[in-house]
Amino acid sequence: MMTVEDWAEIRRLHRVEGMAIKAIARRLAVSRNAVRRALARDEPPKYVRSPKGSIVDAVEPVIRELLRTTPDMPATVIAERIGWTRSITVLKDRVREIRPYYLPPDPSTRTSYDPGHRVQCDLWFPPVQIPLGAGQVGAPPVLVMSAGYSRMVFAVMIASRQAPDLILGHWELLQRMGAVPRELVWDNEVAVGSWRGGKPKLAEEFEVFRGILGIGVRQCRPRDPEAKGLVERTNGYFETSFLPGRTFTSVTDFNAQLTQWLVRANSRHHRTLGCKPVDRWATDLAAMVALPPVTPTLGWRVTTRLPRDHYVRLDSNDYSVDPVAVGRKVEVAADLDHVTVRLGERLLAVHDRCWARHQTITDPAHRAAALAMAAARHDRPPTEQAGEVEQRDLADYDRRFGLEVA
Repeated sequence: MMTVEDWAEIRRLHRVEGMAIKAIARRLAVSRNAVRRALARDEPPKYVRSPKGSIVDAVEPVIRELLRTTPDMPATVIAERIGWTRSITVLKDRVREIRPYYLPPDPSTRTSYDPGHRVQCDLWFPPVQIPLGAGQVGAPPVLVMSAGYSRMVFAVMIASRQAPDLILGHWELLQRMGAVPRELVWDNEVAVGSWRGGKPKLAEEFEVFRGILGIGVRQCRPRDPEAKGLVERTNGYFETSFLPGRTFTSVTDFNAQLTQWLVRANSRHHRTLGCKPVDRWATDLAAMVALPPVTPTLGWRVTTRLPRDHYVRLDSNDYSVDPVAVGRKVEVAADLDHVTVRLGERLLAVHDRCWARHQTITDPAHRAAALAMAAARHDRPPTEQAGEVEQRDLADYDRRFGLEVA
């Protein structure tokens, strides 16, 4: 068989040197027919092995018939139906090659990003253990937002994936942006919304939030991760570039390190864009909608009657309240950092929010006030511990049971 070097040299001698076929054959010691074939071929010669066939060829018609009726039938089930006793690997390879001809087309469209238009959102659960207080560790969710046009990334760890905390995380990141995108893109996160009857339906709290902002929310169809591939890839980028080699002492430390790292990440060269995300951020920001002029009322809002033990429960934790309001309705409000309790305009309690689970947080002033009120009600000194127990003389018991010795 003629080599690529012979083929290239024959064409050079004929086109550049102007040599005749007979002269080329004599110089290279090849036949004149070989020279003619080389001159007639525009592609280099290559060896192609003749196909020998496969053991699956005999059963391929049956496989096609099964796929025609049930396109998603697993290869293992096909092997059982046709009585296959040979290697399952070669059968799977053939089924993988044939199956696309019987499945309906399922293309994914490329999303276009205009300045200020879309920001993709997602929850990332970092595979690390972070101290939450009270001896507990965990990995609370991180709200991630990736701007479509500029690829700028914003992220913050939130206490839970419940609607009040999720909306608080949105507001925190939107304040960092300094504006509001015209549309948020979300998957079927329960606190955001879901698909019902083939139509997207936002959760009530998130519907109110988007109404306050005056923007739209696009819910991706179920099992369609490509619809928000930007933020999905960002989550993977966090795990490969942010987490390795880092330790965290608290949630505050995690958010501080993440915020500092994002400054560098948003200043890196983005291969798809051909520039840095910060270079396009000004254009992206200018096309967004302004933040509401008044800070909206967000977070946890609960109205409850204060029980006798003067504690209120919020997200599995109990917080003490001034007992002066026992039996009356109080308003409990909380954000990502603090829990406050009010009776009308009167402030009854302020606590740092505890991210651990099933804890009791007590203000010493509230405990002292409760003890003082209880003591005043029963006319006894306000002490936290009972007084000394009277010690009775054992001889009294002897006399009671007639055992007194003369």
